[in-house]
Amino acid sequence: MTHAQKRVSPLWVDFHCHLDLYPDHKAIIAECDKARVATLAVTTTPKAWQRNNELTEHSPFVRVGLGLHPQLVAEREHEVKLLERYLPVTRYVGEIGLDAGPRFYKSFEAQERVFSRILHACAEQGDKILSIHSVRAVAKVLSHMEKSHLNENGQVILHWFTGTVSEARRAAELGCYFSINEEMLRSVKHRKLINSLPLSRLLTETDGPFIQNETVPIRPRDVYRTVRGIAELHGLSSEAVSSLILSNLRNLVTR
Repeated sequence: MTHAQKRVSPLWVDFHCHLDLYPDHKAIIAECDKARVATLAVTTTPKAWQRNNELTEHSPFVRVGLGLHPQLVAEREHEVKLLERYLPVTRYVGEIGLDAGPRFYKSFEAQERVFSRILHACAEQGDKILSIHSVRAVAKVLSHMEKSHLNENGQVILHWFTGTVSEARRAAELGCYFSINEEMLRSVKHRKLINSLPLSRLLTETDGPFIQNETVPIRPRDVYRTVRGIAELHGLSSEAVSSLILSNLRNLVTR
C-alpha cells in the first residue's frame, strides 16, 4: 500500500477504519504515517470518497476505499451511480456489502441490488480490492460473489466476519481474506471462529471509531493489541503474527 518512491515498509495493518469519522481527520492520517500503519480508510458513501482521497494523496500508508454502506442504502441507493463514476480511478472499494440484521432487513432487497451492481462493475474492471460487510448475510454475500465471478478477477476481505465455520471455509475456498479486530477477540464464540480461519488469510483492522477502548475510540496505531490477541490465540509470538499479517497484505496487494 506504500507509494513505490517511498520504499518504506509498514509495521502494522489496519485494513478497515473510518478515518473521516474522527474529529481530527487530517491529524489521524498523519498519525498513521508516523506509526507506519498501512490503513484502508473506508467510506460509507461515494460522496465522501473524493475529499478523503484528496487528503491522503501524499500519504505513504493510507489508501481510501470507495464505499456505499449497506446500512445507508435505503436512503442512498441512487448514489451507486456516483460510485460507478469514481470506480475506474480507485483500486480499493469499501465499505460495501449486505446487512440482514433486524434494523436493516427492510432494505435488504435494495441492498442486494446495489451490492450485485457494484460486484459486477468491479469484476468487469478487474484488479479491485474490496472490504465487505456481511452481517447475518454471509451466504448471500458469497453467492453474489460467485454470480459476479469477482473472485476470478478481484480480491475480497470479509470485514468483522461473524459467520459460521462452514461459511468461513466456503469463503476461504473462494479466496477471501478476513480482517480481525479487538472487539471480536473479546468474544469466546468469535475467538473459536478466528482460531478456525487460515492464518494465511488473516488481516487486522480496528473499525475505528466504532470500537472503543474503555471510553475512547481506538485508533489505527492501537491495532497492535489485535496482533497480540491473535498471537495469544494461536500460541505464537506477537512478532511472528505481525510478520504474517504484513506478508498477507503483500500477497493481497501484489496479486
